[in-house]
Order: sequence, then C-alpha cells, then structure tokens
Amino acid sequence: MKMKEKMITGITPSGEMTLGNYLGAIKRCVEFQDEYDLYVFIANLHAITIPQNKEILRKNTKEIAALYFACGLDPQKSTVFLQSDVLEHAQLGWILNTQSSIGELSRMTQFKDKSQKTKAKTKDYIPAGLFTYPTLMAADILMYDAKYVPVGIDQKQHVELTRDIAIRVNNKYSEVFKIPEPLISENKIKIMDLQDPSKKMSKSSTNPKAIIYMLDPPKVIAAKIKAAITDSENLIKYDPKHKPGVSNLMMIYAILKNITIKQAEKHWTGKNYKDLKDDVTEVLIQTLEPIQTRYQQLYNSKDVEQWLEQAATKARLEAHKKLNKVQNALGLNYNRK
Repeated sequence: MKMKEKMITGITPSGEMTLGNYLGAIKRCVEFQDEYDLYVFIANLHAITIPQNKEILRKNTKEIAALYFACGLDPQKSTVFLQSDVLEHAQLGWILNTQSSIGELSRMTQFKDKSQKTKAKTKDYIPAGLFTYPTLMAADILMYDAKYVPVGIDQKQHVELTRDIAIRVNNKYSEVFKIPEPLISENKIKIMDLQDPSKKMSKSSTNPKAIIYMLDPPKVIAAKIKAAITDSENLIKYDPKHKPGVSNLMMIYAILKNITIKQAEKHWTGKNYKDLKDDVTEVLIQTLEPIQTRYQQLYNSKDVEQWLEQAATKARLEAHKKLNKVQNALGLNYNRK
C-alpha cells in the first residue's frame, strides 16, 4: 500500500474564525485529508507574537479546535493538535532562528504590515517575536517531513523562506530536512473584505460589517451580505480589478457551490445585484448552519480535548525524532554523532 504524502497547515487563534479562514484553508483541508497524511495545528505560539488577553486566547483556541472538527476534520484521518503541546516546535524554531539572517526576516511583507498595526495599537511597542516568527513557522513545516503546505498567495513567501533555511541547513550540516512545496489553489482563493474589497478579509478589521464569522447567526449573515460593497453598474461579471466587490461575492458563491466562475456568471445572466446577494446569503446559511450545530455539540464535550491530546502524543513522538536528528547534525547532543 502506497504511503500518503504528508501535508501540514495551521491557523492562529488570534480571533474568531472567519469565512476567509474556512474557504481559504479549512474547507480545503477537509478535502485533502482523504488524499494526504494531514497534520493540522492550532498555532497558539504564533498568536502571542502580538499582545493577547489570556482568557480571550483560551476561548479562541477552544472555539477554533471545536470548529476544526465541526467543519469536517476527522480525528481518525487528520492529526489535529495544539502547537504549544509539542514543545519541540519552539526548540526547533530557535535553532532555525540561528540559521536565518536579519535581511531575510526583514523582507517578510507580513512583518512590515503587522508591525505597523501593532505599533499603532501599543504605542511603539513591537514584540521581537513578530520579527522572528517566520523561523518558528519554518520549524512547524519542517518538523514532520511534510511535502506540501497549502497556503494562500500572501503566505507563499514564508514557505519560500522555509525552503531556503532547510536547503542551507542540509548543505551546511547534513540532509536532515525534506524540502517542502507550497500548494496554492489553482483558483488562487482570496476572500476579500466586504466593505473594502481591495484588501483581504481579516479578523483584524475594525468594521464588523466587513467580515463573515463562522458562528454568525443567519440574520447577521444576511445583513452583512446585503450591506456588502458592489458598484453602480448592476452587471454581474467577474472582474477583480474593476469590480472587486461583485467578484468577491461571486467567488464566495462559486467555492461554496463547487462550481467555476464561468458557471456562476452564466447562472446570473440577466440578473441583478439583489439576486447575487440573495444567492450568496442562501448558500452561506446552508453551509454554515450545519457546522454551527455540530460546533454547539462539540464545544463543551470531552471529545475535542481527547482528540487533541491523542494527536499531540503522536506529533510529539515524531517531533522528538526530528529534533534529535537536527541536534545531532549541529553538534548539540553531547557525545553523540
């Protein structure tokens, strides 16, 4: 029987899970788990690169864990765990930190963006972890010999850095890392802000109408879609450059209906923006209501905690072997070769 290739991905519990998180990552993971040996971690160590309220962080972590499973991740098929439950992630992250350069880290576009936002909120306080977290992300990826990393276009740079670090360590010491490949959707999924479709939908937005959250009630979803920015043309056509708001709604609909953009355009031939918004609202509610029901069943059950611990136990065994191999290569293990 042919062994499945490994794949790894994670999500940071720095806020409520959004529709963008679901369509861009989690929905794909549910589809991938039958094809790949899938590792999914809740990146709570990444969350603390910016200041967090501990109780809110705990709540977000519990919520995202329950949502992962409610969305369809199967603990019998996927290894879903908390990043902080596998201490080797942080240790390998530090080692890779020493194998990276300031120049490489300073070129990370997300650091430039996040540091400015954090600086504005914290009166010039920019945590060092915000600068160095790409090496922890590299450790997350390299720890389990994953061949593929499903990422959005905005995260591709981090996988490229990971590859550079892995190749550098392999060339300098010995072949300890498998070189991963970014797996970017052919459709280049990127769900945009409902109120400012020039930027990605993000939980950091200050406008509550801009984001669909996975746990939004149907009435709230309907109101947000109704208020979504379109244009004055009243022509349903996919054109992200000139019609970003309309194109964003079309993308959401097409992904949830598992159809192409061309099929979606044909569906709305001769129709108007009210039809577009009504259809998007309907498919969103049809998709999210069953997930929300399953989430309510799981949130206070012991199942989620048990599944996370079982997966962490498995991950720790693999992570320990990888870390030991790396430490041997670098001469960190005393009196070992």
